[in-house]
Amino acid sequence: MSNVSRSSLASNSPPLRLLVLSNGHGEDIIAVRILQELQRQSNPPEIFALPLVGEGRAYEQLDIPFIGSVLNMPSGGFIYMDGRQLAQDVRGGLLQLTLSQIKAVRRWVSSQKKLGNKRAILAVGDIVPLLFATFSGANYAFVGTAKSEYYVRDEAGLLPRKSKNARWENFSGSVYHPWERWLMSRRRCKAVFPRDGLTTETLKQWPIPAFSLGNPMMDGLEPTFSRQQFYSQDVQQREIVRPFVVTLLPGSRPPEAYTNWETIMIAVSALMASFQERDSIFYTSKTVVFLGAIAPGLDSNILSQSVQSQGWRAESVCPIQISDSNALTFKQRNAYLVVTQQAYNDCLHLGDIAIAMAGTATEQFIGLGKPAIAIPGNGPQYNPAFAEAQSRLLGSSLILIDQPAEIAKVVQSLFKDPDILQIIAENGGRRMGKPGAALRIAECLQERF
Repeated sequence: MSNVSRSSLASNSPPLRLLVLSNGHGEDIIAVRILQELQRQSNPPEIFALPLVGEGRAYEQLDIPFIGSVLNMPSGGFIYMDGRQLAQDVRGGLLQLTLSQIKAVRRWVSSQKKLGNKRAILAVGDIVPLLFATFSGANYAFVGTAKSEYYVRDEAGLLPRKSKNARWENFSGSVYHPWERWLMSRRRCKAVFPRDGLTTETLKQWPIPAFSLGNPMMDGLEPTFSRQQFYSQDVQQREIVRPFVVTLLPGSRPPEAYTNWETIMIAVSALMASFQERDSIFYTSKTVVFLGAIAPGLDSNILSQSVQSQGWRAESVCPIQISDSNALTFKQRNAYLVVTQQAYNDCLHLGDIAIAMAGTATEQFIGLGKPAIAIPGNGPQYNPAFAEAQSRLLGSSLILIDQPAEIAKVVQSLFKDPDILQIIAENGGRRMGKPGAALRIAECLQERF
């Protein structure tokens, strides 16, 4: 049969009914990126969703209907960090919610079967949506966002670990345990999309349909300015006169993000002081710009008060071109600090380095080939355990420090060695993948389903 005949048959066949299960705000966003690409395909599926954690607001932009109940839990989805948070969620109705969601999935599959519709499930996240999908009775695919072989190994072999419990993470030859691999190797599992190539190659040791198509976290990060300016004829002259830019990533979850911002401001002050020292590689009249990439849900007034308490004064002119006319600008000596809630992508692309206390944002910054310095906070998300795990995931691109004042020495050593920066650039791209993963996954889903 010719390709033309196949495409005409596909366009005339009834659309697939696809149910998407995700368990967290970040997972919802990844799911939506894939769904946007699916909707652009010829004969796209009819899509339904069930966010297993939170209210699933990311799905609103696509007007995707929910098939069951959604509810915000006290932990915000970070129950794996702290047993007390799990207890809070149980008291908040977690068990009742889970049971109702299991029934909703079975009811949806059963109704589609009775109607004679072709049906499938896309599970995005960890073992929870994967379990739901496996026992639904429908064909399914899995986007694994929570686990990576980089947590326990790199291309050279296993990472040294101090904790005896660390052996448990990889006891069976993969970060995905035998029961998880069993769920991924069922006949009805049509595709598995791990978050990186190393994890994909590991899973291929077993009869798992794993595809290395990249990480959707790196999609949708295009800046508002043309990247062609980096390749113009006067690029060297631009590099000489442009400011040194430090991106600040405090996280998005209040009240933790406000506490993180206070810590970051201490690091900013330490960095500013080091730039005034004569042996500093930044000891010039060159401008330094700190770009605060602030989540829309945070109160910028709280952050501004913290900035001004450190001696910064309000400034009317922004020293750098970003896509936010409402950005707040502050000045101190030859440095500027810009607080923006609308120019996230620009902040990622303009930064030479990041001071980071965030999850996804840190990974995306590093995926662009840049170094980040992280300061573990008190959580519930960005605590020492999370930061240590993230440093294994991201390798040499993420440098952990215990105290904000230590940042100056790290920045100086990094930018004295171009070879280290080149290694970091290559490492970030390898661990986070190239943009376009959502489209590649969507095309694969169309083929596999």
